[in-house]
Amino acid sequence: MLINRRKFLEQSAMATGALALSSVLPTSGVAAAAAVKRITILHTNDVHSRLDPFPMDGGRNQGLGGVAARAALIEEIRAEGGEVLLLDAGDIFQGTPYFNLYKGEPEMKAMEKMGYDAATMGNHDFDAGLENFATQLMHVSFPILICNYDFSGTAMESKFQPYKIFQKGDLKIGVLGVGIELRGLVPENLYGKTVYLNPIESANRTADLLRKQGCDMVICLSHLGDKYDDDKVSDEILAKESYDIDLIIGGHTHRFFEQPRKYPNRRGADTVVNQVGWAGIQLGRLDYSFSGSKKKNLANAHTVVIGKKTRE
Repeated sequence: MLINRRKFLEQSAMATGALALSSVLPTSGVAAAAAVKRITILHTNDVHSRLDPFPMDGGRNQGLGGVAARAALIEEIRAEGGEVLLLDAGDIFQGTPYFNLYKGEPEMKAMEKMGYDAATMGNHDFDAGLENFATQLMHVSFPILICNYDFSGTAMESKFQPYKIFQKGDLKIGVLGVGIELRGLVPENLYGKTVYLNPIESANRTADLLRKQGCDMVICLSHLGDKYDDDKVSDEILAKESYDIDLIIGGHTHRFFEQPRKYPNRRGADTVVNQVGWAGIQLGRLDYSFSGSKKKNLANAHTVVIGKKTRE
């Protein structure tokens, strides 16, 4: 009996020591690290039918761009094994003979092959008419997101969504889209009965809806343009007037941002704006991390040049 009691006390002491030791060992840090969720946002804008790289003719952009190099880069990033969301901020069409000949079919098929998750519309996506854009959507499975165009009575009426929620691992990411004022920019016969709605009001209303549905992050695909000298609605104004938008992926103004811009929104938090020029020369990459409380942090921002110059 004495031996059994002594053995019991020894085993109890060992167990207590093991518990105390485990509380200070690095395994607790491993558990904390496991609680951090990560997602990579990849994005393009204003690709303008640039399927091939720029010709090697001595020009500033020679060898850059092209869907083959972009697809290879996207696959490399996906092979890293993390959660990835691939998005486009509009003006998919217009700019090369591919569009003049095929009206957007090869552009859409290329985006489908690359696995885009969503895109919005730019003003040049109306260039062959709204009916043509609606027709070209037969080649893709990803949604066209736009919340401030009323397409009632048009060919796009049932072929767009104001927003979409993506489940990426344990993260719920809401994505919405906003488009630029068409009047004075696009011939009326090309956009037809499309009605332009206030993008700030529409975006805030949609972002609020996404937040109420439990989204950990809200992204806006915008073709408003980053900023202007007058009071024209821009990404900068939208960022400052927003409440629930965490990231604006912009287009239209063809700006090559060296780093994403941050603006204080109506809640006093940062709304990040990024844009990667035009013609598919660059791929934007934003790496976000989320703590166990789902607090967001932009861990890294990369602008990746696409094409031969990245290897020279």
